[in-house]
Amino acid sequence: MVARYNIRNTLFLEQQIRYLADNVGSRFSAKSISDFLKNQKFNMSSTLVADYSEAVTAACLVHRLYRYDIVGKRLFERGEKYFFENLGIRNAIVGYKPQDRGKRLENIVCNHLLFCGYEVQVGALSTEEIDFVCTRNGERLYVQVVSELTSAAMLEREFGNLLRIKDNYPKLVVTAQEHDENSYEGIELAGIRKFLTERLKP
Repeated sequence: MVARYNIRNTLFLEQQIRYLADNVGSRFSAKSISDFLKNQKFNMSSTLVADYSEAVTAACLVHRLYRYDIVGKRLFERGEKYFFENLGIRNAIVGYKPQDRGKRLENIVCNHLLFCGYEVQVGALSTEEIDFVCTRNGERLYVQVVSELTSAAMLEREFGNLLRIKDNYPKLVVTAQEHDENSYEGIELAGIRKFLTERLKP
């Protein structure tokens, strides 16, 4: 990255990569990162942040997913998300934190969807968000990811977002748990082991 893109401020590049690693799956804004790094005494413009993000993506360190308006059928210019192509590298950068379990799970699901040949975007549905909108061979799949489902409120949130999508494409919720049930109100439910080994194929 440093040689190909003639990057001069390597310390800033390291800080930006660390930020992306610590905020896997969070909505991204070049301005918000610029503001954050200014608080860390790194005074860099949002334009330079965007340029460095492009370099990190082109180097295949991270996947960049754009946000897609499910109703309006258009891409948003801002608010993309980043996931690491190699979670081992991500964990080496920021450490293996138990509280990051949900982030790691979402990253694993994202990587598997891409490996299986899907074009993957982050879905926007009014004020709600769908973790992944996946397209392959003209077909679509909607995927929500959650570490565990332990309450009625969590069921409503994770499945409710998918139920609001008014089309007949398949919808799936992936969790870290294994379940006796395999669906909820017509939406498929799968543990991560089943998702990786049985549910999808390249």
